[in-house]
Amino acid sequence: MRLKNLLGGTLVLLAVLLLAGLGMFAYLGYASHTGHAPGLQPDGHLAPCPPTPNCVSSEAATDAAHAIRPLGTAGGQAEAWRALHAAILADGGRIVSDDENYLAATFTSRTFRFVDDFEARRGRDASVIEVRSASRVGRGDMGVNRARVERLRAQLGH
Repeated sequence: MRLKNLLGGTLVLLAVLLLAGLGMFAYLGYASHTGHAPGLQPDGHLAPCPPTPNCVSSEAATDAAHAIRPLGTAGGQAEAWRALHAAILADGGRIVSDDENYLAATFTSRTFRFVDDFEARRGRDASVIEVRSASRVGRGDMGVNRARVERLRAQLGH
C-alpha cells in the first residue's frame, strides 16, 4: 500500500512538472511575439549575437560559437538578393522590412509559436550577403537558426 501511494504521488508530481514546463514554453512563445529585429547598427553592421547559444551571424568571425559563413552571390548581388526573398518565403518566413541594403524577416515555429528574427545586409564586398538569425527569447534553439541559414544557402545554390 505504501509503495502504491509513493508511485501515485510521484506520478502526480511528474504531471505537475510537465504541465509547468509546457506552460513556460507556451508563455515564452507568446512573449516572443513582441519585439523586432535589432536592425543595422550605427556602423552599418548587423547587431552582434548575445552570449546565449541561440544566434548565428556571418559578422561574428572571431566568435566560433556564433559564426557562420555569409551567403554567396555567384550570380551577382542583386540577383542573389531577389533569390533570398524567394527562399525566405519558401522556407515559411515573412519579410517585415526591406530596402536596398537591409532585409528583416521573421520565422515562427509550429510548436509553441516561437518567433525568430532573420536579417541580411548587402556586404560591402559585392560577393557576399551578410546574415544574422536569432531567437527572440530563451537561451538555446537546438541549432534551428544555424540550420535555417544553411537551408537558405542551399536554396540559393551556394
